[in-house]
Amino acid sequence: MTTRATVLYDAPGPKGRRLNSILTAITVVVVAVILVLVAMKLNEKGQFESAKWSFFLEGSTWTTYIIPGLISTIGAAVVSIVLAMAIGALLGVGRLSPSAPVRWICGIIVEFFRSIPVLVLMLFAYAVFSLLQLVPSSWLGFSAVVFGLTMYNGSVIAETLRSGIQSLPRGQREAAIALGLSHRQSINLILLPQAVAAMLPAIISQMVIALKDSALGYMIGFVEVVRSGRQLGEYYGAMIPALLLIAVIMIVINMILAKLAERIEIQLRSGRARRNIVAKVPHQREQGIDTKDNAYVDWRAEGHEDLRTTFE
Repeated sequence: MTTRATVLYDAPGPKGRRLNSILTAITVVVVAVILVLVAMKLNEKGQFESAKWSFFLEGSTWTTYIIPGLISTIGAAVVSIVLAMAIGALLGVGRLSPSAPVRWICGIIVEFFRSIPVLVLMLFAYAVFSLLQLVPSSWLGFSAVVFGLTMYNGSVIAETLRSGIQSLPRGQREAAIALGLSHRQSINLILLPQAVAAMLPAIISQMVIALKDSALGYMIGFVEVVRSGRQLGEYYGAMIPALLLIAVIMIVINMILAKLAERIEIQLRSGRARRNIVAKVPHQREQGIDTKDNAYVDWRAEGHEDLRTTFE
């Protein structure tokens, strides 16, 4: 059974594997020692007393602090990433426009918002929205966070889509023009769908960044999950347990998104004939080499017959 991959490097030999095992063991021991020392210091400060951890079992901990903060965080991230994808698509396509003014304007917008830190964008939006009274005071923090995340991530997505479109073979655009399609039609119908499919893992990774950056809303009074965790710790006098809980929640959410990005990348590499995107991709194991796409076996639909190898 053959693979579609190109070899990047040879698998380590016996000496290489032995060295890797030794380095791994040393790293595990060092990390374990550090964790033990930290745990001993926390124990001396009484951070492991049951009173500092029992509040997790109370319903008000979740209904008053954790769940509302988590809803605000996810809501801001979802709204901003939807708007960012729309703005990113417009700016990315605009940077490829045959009209020079459109390219310059889109390029200036992308480079401007991509160069400014997200926190500065949030602070700027908060001040402007408050000064001009563009949104109700109760939505001021949410709007500022969404604006900052939208413009920054939208600029990054625009560059991602632009590079994805330009990485496609030029023959596809020439073929579309030869068929009578306009520039806009060739972009929307031919090039953009392929670029989105190729860059989808990177776009999902940007969703992870948007989710984490929503915690910066803490600086402008936006009650998201990190601020809720801090309020919880201050109320019960258990700051470290509360922040550890928030850290675990954020790690779980980010791991889910990371696995989603990895899954989509595997499905895209397995071939466009796949209909079910959640189906298991066949692997070819124990090849003795590491390859570009983890040596995924060429996939074909059920009942496929390769006529190139059929002889009458």
